[in-house]
Amino acid sequence: MRIDIITCLPKLLESPFGDSILKRAQNKNLVEIKVHDLRSFAKNKQKQVDDYAYGGGAGMVLMIEPIANCIEHLKSERSYDEIIYMSPDGDLLNQSLANDLSLRKNIMILCGHYKGVDERVREHYITREISIGDYVLSGGELAAAVLADAIIRLIPGVLSDETSALTDSFQDGLVAPPVYTRPAEFKGMTVPDVLLSGHEKKIEEWRFEQAVNRTKKRRPGAIGG
Repeated sequence: MRIDIITCLPKLLESPFGDSILKRAQNKNLVEIKVHDLRSFAKNKQKQVDDYAYGGGAGMVLMIEPIANCIEHLKSERSYDEIIYMSPDGDLLNQSLANDLSLRKNIMILCGHYKGVDERVREHYITREISIGDYVLSGGELAAAVLADAIIRLIPGVLSDETSALTDSFQDGLVAPPVYTRPAEFKGMTVPDVLLSGHEKKIEEWRFEQAVNRTKKRRPGAIGG
């Protein structure tokens, strides 16, 4: 998989992709992540990428020209399965959407900033808009990193234990059950006996029951309350 991210603040994305699972995924050549500085595609000497909104109002708007220049340049090199704009009013990111995107080969992500992007970008270049929640960030960079992480960890070979992703919260519509590790007793706090029993069937039944109960409590709408 290749993920191209367009941003006017590329330094914000150095850390998320430079450590842990995402770094190992790149080192293993399972994914290629390229961050593109939008200002490199501005045509004026000042490398301007934003301007005042027509009609007035507070805040600046990312201009269509540098965004179009960047997108068209990238599209001239390869075909993209999705060109995604990170937007507060986009489709809400969930596990099902992450699963779907993890099957793609080439993805482009545009990070918004200021008051957003010229609407013509969304109308003519974007194939999908995604939000990571009903709140507003200073820019789309952190949201793009969240989306990339959710996708990349699902690619076969990225996680050392590939079954780990299959047992994550929401993969089966339920949140994950409680988990414990050593020691079995700490300051009077103990691990449930069933987990120490070695009885695989009973453990799985316990985990499923706990997942259902936790989902009813924390995500009641997910399984009808």
